[in-house]
Amino acid sequence: MRAEQPKRKRLSFWIELPILIVFALVLALLVRTFLVQTFYIPSGSMEHTLEINDKVLVNKLIYDFRAPERGEIIVFQPPPSWDAPPNEQEFIKRVIGTPGDKVVCCNAAGKVTVNGYVLTEPYLYAGNVPSSMPFSIEVPAGRLFVLGDHREVSGDSRYHLTDQSGTIPIKSVEGRAFAIYWPISRWAPLSVPAIFDGVPAAPRS
Repeated sequence: MRAEQPKRKRLSFWIELPILIVFALVLALLVRTFLVQTFYIPSGSMEHTLEINDKVLVNKLIYDFRAPERGEIIVFQPPPSWDAPPNEQEFIKRVIGTPGDKVVCCNAAGKVTVNGYVLTEPYLYAGNVPSSMPFSIEVPAGRLFVLGDHREVSGDSRYHLTDQSGTIPIKSVEGRAFAIYWPISRWAPLSVPAIFDGVPAAPRS
C-alpha cells in the first residue's frame, strides 16, 4: 500500500499538468485579448519618451469605463485619410485635446495652449519646437487631438487639419500605454505629466 501512494501522486501530477498548462494558456489569451496588449514602437515619433524598438504595455479595458484624458499616451487605429503605411496599422501618440478643447499653436512664446492654458512640455524631443506649423482648432465631440513627442518627425493631427480638424475618433482608440516593459533597462511607467493638471475644462458652447 505504501508503494502505491507515491505512484498515485505521480500519476495525478501528470494528469493535472496538461490541464494546468491549458488553463494558463487560456488565461494568457484572455488577458491579451481583453485586458492588456503589447505594442512595439516602430518609429521615432514619440522619442525620447518612447524609443524605436521599445515595447509597451497597453491597458485595453480602461476606456470602457472612462474617456481618454489629456496627456495620456494612446494606441489607436488611424483614420483612413491618414494613409498609414501597410506596416503601421496602429499609431501611438499623446492626447493633447479632448472634446470641446480649444487647442492653439503657437502663442507669443511659441507654446501650445489648451483652453488658453500654456503647455510647457517637458517630454518634447530635445531641440524641437512645439510645432513648426500654426493651428487653431476646437476638438469636435467624440474626438481627440493627438501629437507625437518628437514633433519634427511625427505624422499626427497637425497634418490632417482639413479632416475633422486633424482629430481622431475616440472609438478608434484601442487602449492606454501605461508602461515600457522591454528592454528591461528601459522599464518605466508612462504617467501623465503634471503640466496637464492645470488645463481648465473646455469652454461650454
